Amino acid sequence: MALTVLSCGGAIAQSYFSTRGALDQFYMDVLERKTATVGFLGGSITYNPGWRDKVCGYLQERFPEAKFRFIAAGIPSLGSLPHAFRVQQDLLDSGRMDLVFIETAVNDRVNATDSLVQARALEGIVRHIKRVNPETQIIMMAFADEAKTADYDRGLTPVEIANQERVADHYNLPSINLGKEVWDRIRQGKLDWKRDFKDVHPSEFGQELYFATIRRLLDSCYRLYRPVASTSGNFPGPMDWACLSNGRYVDIHQGVGDRGWKIDEDWTPADNVYTRPGFVHVPVLAADKPGAELEFPFTGNAVGIAVVSGPDAGIIEYNIDGGAFKKVDLYTQWSSSLHLPWYLLLGSGLTEAPHKLRLRIDGDRNPKSKGTSCGIVHFLLNTRY
Repeated sequence: MALTVLSCGGAIAQSYFSTRGALDQFYMDVLERKTATVGFLGGSITYNPGWRDKVCGYLQERFPEAKFRFIAAGIPSLGSLPHAFRVQQDLLDSGRMDLVFIETAVNDRVNATDSLVQARALEGIVRHIKRVNPETQIIMMAFADEAKTADYDRGLTPVEIANQERVADHYNLPSINLGKEVWDRIRQGKLDWKRDFKDVHPSEFGQELYFATIRRLLDSCYRLYRPVASTSGNFPGPMDWACLSNGRYVDIHQGVGDRGWKIDEDWTPADNVYTRPGFVHVPVLAADKPGAELEFPFTGNAVGIAVVSGPDAGIIEYNIDGGAFKKVDLYTQWSSSLHLPWYLLLGSGLTEAPHKLRLRIDGDRNPKSKGTSCGIVHFLLNTRY
C-alpha cells in the first residue's frame, strides 16, 4: 500500500506511513482478550522519554477496558545489528508480544552499518519475532537525522529507509517514514532542524510530531480493523537465507582464552568514564596485552562480539577456521567519553556447521586511544534454525 493521503483543512498532505497488512491481530487482542503487551525495540530515541510514553498513554486512554503491559527495550547507541542479537533476551524473554515498534535507522547511519548487514539484521529481527509468536504485529519506524535530510536534498532515498521499506513490504508490515516527513516540513519552511528539533534526540516539539504521525497510523489501522481467525499463516519465505533470524547472545564463559584473558564478573570501568545500561555490572572477558589470544568454537552461520569500547580500546585481529587474519579497530568516535557498547559482525553467510573463531590483541592502537584493551560482553551467534 502506498503512503496514505489525508485531507487537512482543504489541503492534501502525505501521512508518511503505510498501513499495509494493518494491525488486525493486535486490535483483536485488545478488544476481545482485553489484554496486550507492547514492546519498543530501538536506540536512544526509543530509550528516552517522549513519543514512547505518549503512545503508551494514548493506547491506555483509547482502550480503557484493556490491560496493557509495556516493555521498554531501547538502549542508546544501538541499531539493527545489535537488535538482531539482543531481541530474544531484551524483549521476547519478557513473554508474549502482541505489538512491537522497531526503530533502527538513525543509529544504523551513525554507526556506519553497511546496507547488506542492515538488510540481514532487519529481516532477521522480523523473522525472529514471528518465529516466537507468528501473531505478533510489528511496526517499523525510520526517524529523522541530518544525514537523511541531506540525502533527500540530493534526491536520494536514505539507504536505511530503503532497507526498512523493502523488509516491511515483503512481510506486509506497517511502516512510518518520519525522516521524509521532517525533510518535507523543513523544505516547506514549517520547521527548522536546529531551532525545533535541536538534534537527533528531538525536543518536545519533535517528540510530539513523531507521536502525532504514529497515532495517525494506529488510528488508520483501527479504522481498517476486521476480526481475523489468525495471522500466523501469512508469513512469506526469507528474502535472504543469510538473514540474522535466530541471533542470540552466547555466554562469554564459552570463550577459551590464554592467561592474557580474564573474566571480571561485575565489570565497572576503572576510569569512571560513562557507560550504557546493560553494559556495566555485568561479566566481561577482557585482555589488554598485545598477543593475548582466545578461541570461540561455534556452530552457526554468523558470529560476532559485543564489546565495551572506551578510552583504552585497542585493535584486534581475528580469523575464522584458520583463514587470513583481519584487523578491527575497536576505538570509535565516542570512545574518549563513553564505554560504548559496540557490536562487530565478524563472519556472516557461513555454512551451518562447526567453526572456530580465533581472536588476539594486536600490538598497534588507534592514535587517540590510551591502550590496547578488548572487553567482550557477549559472543554473538546466529543459526538458521
